Amino acid sequence: MELAVNLAWVLLALVHAAPAAVLFAPATLRRLYGVEPDGELGLLMRHRGALFLALVLLCVFAVVDPGVRRAAGLVVAVSVIAFLALYTGAGLRPGPLRNIAIVDALAMPPLLLVLYDAWLAA
Repeated sequence: MELAVNLAWVLLALVHAAPAAVLFAPATLRRLYGVEPDGELGLLMRHRGALFLALVLLCVFAVVDPGVRRAAGLVVAVSVIAFLALYTGAGLRPGPLRNIAIVDALAMPPLLLVLYDAWLAA
């Protein structure tokens, strides 16, 4: 079970790695979100990339320190579930955000596994 849980954490880290990449490669904003990297929105999105980097690091930390898994699970759940709820509430629009919603939907099984492990299996 521990191997599956660790793999799930790694998958969750990978899900958040692409949005984190905009911190280091601002041109990625165009491809991921259709946003120009210059200007105030680009700056805000790069800051968002820093927050996603924190999520990536938290997922990696959860692999090596089971003591952080409850908190890490909550933070990742907020990220994934909030986006899916917001996207659904906005009417499931086509475009770059649809790809993010698909990736977040695919992240639900690993997320449920890490939440089960952190909160119910103990």
